Amino acid sequence: YALRPEKLVLDGLSLHVKPGEVVALCGPSGGGKSPTPRCAVLLDDVPISRLDPGWFHRQVALVGQEPVLFARSIEDNICYGLGERGEGRPSTEEVHAAAQLANAHDFQASSSATPRPSAEMRGAQLSGGQKERIAIARALVRHPYPHRGPLPSAQATSALDAESEAVVQAAIDSMIAQGGMTVVVLAHRLSTIRNADCICVVKGGRVAEECPHHELMARPAGVYAKLVSKQ
Repeated sequence: YALRPEKLVLDGLSLHVKPGEVVALCGPSGGGKSPTPRCAVLLDDVPISRLDPGWFHRQVALVGQEPVLFARSIEDNICYGLGERGEGRPSTEEVHAAAQLANAHDFQASSSATPRPSAEMRGAQLSGGQKERIAIARALVRHPYPHRGPLPSAQATSALDAESEAVVQAAIDSMIAQGGMTVVVLAHRLSTIRNADCICVVKGGRVAEECPHHELMARPAGVYAKLVSKQ
């Protein structure tokens, strides 16, 4: 930490994610989950710093905890960064398909008929759950490179009520069910990661446990089982 240089955020953490795998990172607050992407990251044994940034950014997608939205239509927000119409931008049909998978089709379709921007700056006219679903659609419409993946970031559903969380979680499940993507999930709400191929419990800057949910729950004295019991 910048103000506590003697306190290591990560302490020898090493993580290997196989192509097409869904891996979740969880653990106590301050354990080092969120800073993980700032460490050395290799893609097929090649440091991403050696990859062309433009190419690399086209191969991955991010679903963040606080999606950045702009005063444009929902469709424009979903296609943000993919060029203007006719210049590599997804077709309206592709946008609708992505919105459908993200459970965003109801409000996306209704807004496409209006000429004025339907999402005010920072998505002021949208609920937290709607913003999250736009972020998921934004990831899906990019068609991440096979065996790369969207990266649902820390606590994608943490600020939502139970009903909105269920809708957003269903959208995340639909995204993962498409297959062909490597997905890394950072989460505090452990109910959202039960079906991950592997759950890595980060504590003290290291991976303390690394197993599927059912194996971790078979260790009642383990870090993960204790976290689940508290939730």
